[in-house]
Amino acid sequence: MSTTATTTSTTARSSPLPSLRMRVLRHVRWPLVWTWLLGTVFMMALANHFTQSAFDRALLDDAYAIASHLRADDEGEVALQLTDSELKAALFDQAEYVYYAVYRADGSQLAGEPLPLLPWDESEPVSYRETLYNGQLVRAVALRSAVGEQQLSIVMMHTTRVRDSLIQHLFLYAAIPQLTLLVLLLWWLHHRIGQDMAPLAALQRSLSRRDAQDLAPIPSSAPATTREIEQLRQTTNALLARIADNVEAQREFAGNVAHEVRTPLAGIKALADYGLGHADPAVQQQQLQRISDSVARASHLVDQLLLLALSDEASAVQLAPVAAAEQVQQAVLRHWDAASRAQIDLGAEGLDTAWAEQLRIAADANLLAAMLDNLILNALRYGGQSVTVALQAADDGCSAELAVIDDGPGMSEAQCQAAMQRWQQGPSGQSLGQGAGLGLAIVAKLAHLQQARFRLSPRSEGAGLRASLVFSAVQNRAPGEP
Repeated sequence: MSTTATTTSTTARSSPLPSLRMRVLRHVRWPLVWTWLLGTVFMMALANHFTQSAFDRALLDDAYAIASHLRADDEGEVALQLTDSELKAALFDQAEYVYYAVYRADGSQLAGEPLPLLPWDESEPVSYRETLYNGQLVRAVALRSAVGEQQLSIVMMHTTRVRDSLIQHLFLYAAIPQLTLLVLLLWWLHHRIGQDMAPLAALQRSLSRRDAQDLAPIPSSAPATTREIEQLRQTTNALLARIADNVEAQREFAGNVAHEVRTPLAGIKALADYGLGHADPAVQQQQLQRISDSVARASHLVDQLLLLALSDEASAVQLAPVAAAEQVQQAVLRHWDAASRAQIDLGAEGLDTAWAEQLRIAADANLLAAMLDNLILNALRYGGQSVTVALQAADDGCSAELAVIDDGPGMSEAQCQAAMQRWQQGPSGQSLGQGAGLGLAIVAKLAHLQQARFRLSPRSEGAGLRASLVFSAVQNRAPGEP
């Protein structure tokens, strides 16, 4: 395993960030726990309410039973018409203590035990309270009833052990099974999420153990459980394929560069050795001139390689309005001397119109100058006796075309397409060994970076080639603008 892979794996293990599985479980676990807790509280509130209602109803029935046996005599005195045995039978409860008392309106006790007279709500015929009596928690009810002309209060008190035990049993028999189901559900989620994350973990292990030179596709070691994981694997494989293609292109580029640079250097060395082996100054002067020419070609080749490397590294360039006519004029002036020495007629067309003077195109000025230089140099070397740089409106009416036109031997459409590939020179007999076949490839790459169109084609009339660049026209020069 490489050092890079080991460092990556160590960094991943020592990362303080939680795992995706734990994050998903955390997002699921706490809602489930809170749902169970709130559901249990709500269930217990309902159980307590309905249990209390049932016990209160039973307690009220006992109070009504006492009230139904209260009778008034002829003198208006009220008495409880129940014997002790009948009273015990009516209020019998084998698990709870039951107490009762009957009070007159003035607060005096009529029957029963001396129970405390609690602060009842006098506006209600029935009132409930919970209080302590004889050290025990009791549930009490007060029933207002009229017997004859007297207003009486029947108070019943009932201990709550059975009620509390019933509520506890309801909690145990309902909450504990739900808690068990919650634990089982969390375990199942942990297990299933782990299975769903297994392909992702396998992908991570495959990448962490891989050597930096290994760009082979990642195999599907585990069946993808989700579309997103499979898409991640496919996207990673696509990225590796692009990197592999780029690495292969770089290797090929480096090999070609080494070959192309080695050739002029070997030629320069051979010329120097030949010159040093002759004492004749004329021969030495001739060899020095040849060495100078070879150095110029080698320097041009290095410039081309640097420009090509820059275009390969750049993913985007900053476009700005550029005066197309000015760029064409400056490009022609830069190569005027070389064209004159080669007795080639170099000129420009379409620069003296009002449209051309106002034209602005979306481009990078430095890259545009490099493109024009490459096209003009290419035309001067291989294009015959006349080279023209033309500026005109494109067919769509919204773009501008910069064309370099020559009257050389020309090429077919297929040869033109092949010539725009790297390291491809013109047909046999045209390149004369002067170039490396990079100029047109550089122009095509720089045009793509500037969102322009580049086309190399035979001239429509006569022999020669037409190399055209089409740029978007973005603005015109305002009147009086320099």
